[in-house]
Amino acid sequence: MTLAGALSAAEAAAPVESLDVVARMLKEHLGAVAVSFLITDFTGSSVVRLGAAGSVGTDEPARRIWLRGTLYDDVIRTQQPAVETDGEGSLVRVVAPVTNRGDAIGLLELFLSAAPGAQVMREIGETAHALAYIVIANRSFTDVYQWARRTSPLSLAAEIQHRLLPASLACEAAQFAVAGALEPADHVGGDTFDYVIDRDTVQLSVTDAMGHDVAAALLATLMVSALRRARRAGGSLLEQARQADRALYEHGQHGYVTGQLLRISLLDGGTEFINAGHPWPLRMRDGRVQQIAPEVDMPFGVRIPHGYRVQSLDLRPGDRLVMLTDGMLERNIMNLDLSDLIGRTRALHPREAARTLIAAVIDANRGHLKDDATVICLDWHGTGNARRDAATGADLTNASQPSQRDKPTA
Repeated sequence: MTLAGALSAAEAAAPVESLDVVARMLKEHLGAVAVSFLITDFTGSSVVRLGAAGSVGTDEPARRIWLRGTLYDDVIRTQQPAVETDGEGSLVRVVAPVTNRGDAIGLLELFLSAAPGAQVMREIGETAHALAYIVIANRSFTDVYQWARRTSPLSLAAEIQHRLLPASLACEAAQFAVAGALEPADHVGGDTFDYVIDRDTVQLSVTDAMGHDVAAALLATLMVSALRRARRAGGSLLEQARQADRALYEHGQHGYVTGQLLRISLLDGGTEFINAGHPWPLRMRDGRVQQIAPEVDMPFGVRIPHGYRVQSLDLRPGDRLVMLTDGMLERNIMNLDLSDLIGRTRALHPREAARTLIAAVIDANRGHLKDDATVICLDWHGTGNARRDAATGADLTNASQPSQRDKPTA
């Protein structure tokens, strides 16, 4: 069984059956008793087992398997495959991460009749990596993957909000790793985040539209679309801010949006930053968390004369930058020390750190948020890093440095 063979077989099948085809190939090649794929849900707190293509229904929410304290959780967090023998010793369970550039898409689970050797584990790992690309390639053609990620029905506002987010909530590159997480309020509050990697820069944004429900989601749509349009036309950070402000002024029906825009050069590490009425970001450096306090300009769309200042952020290799919305700072969570939690989660991958921060806010609010809670976590490795290992995320420029996946968890 080869990587090319798995990809070819998946492409020959219907989009909804591609995973089933690869599962059958693994069963035949390895003599597996059972093979299945588990996809992470929108929250990242659970996984959903996808059944055979003919058995997938959409008339009820998918059945979630909670991750906390499970083997699945360990594999996603460490991004290392796990082998476990059942209590009677008759079957061996293998769970491998299905991940693309740091985006934990799901898990590949197999039950074998004997413990796998190094060659079998290598084949399982390669197939799991191929599955990530298969899911990415096929989710544009079917709603099955979207359905499986919805362990509870979405409101119209939440549906709009999810479609505004980047297709992958995390990304690893040689110079950085970034991940975002968003938990909608009981009445969606219009939060969004976005990132994009160009040839020479990485750009990030986090925004918060005024109001709730569909009105806020539509305002957020206008904001994100204006930013993307200006960015894709090659506009500077200042031009992106101006066009977003103009779009909201002309079409936002007196609504406004707070936000932050950040652009980092992948050539020299230089930064450009605009703060439009938004909470200040937090930076962790050498074990210490500090609030960065740049100048604050008016929110996008306000109807009084104003402009935007492009500032610079002090960002050095080894820093972790956390950008958030005011839902992370609600009155109900005053007893939650975000700075302390950021410090305690420093050894985690940004993907896991962002989820931990969101989970802490949800717990502090007893599961009911009055405002959306959103966070982007960025680890800046520096421009001296030029290559990374696709399987581990390790920096190949300086092989002596361990990757985030090799570090112990907080």
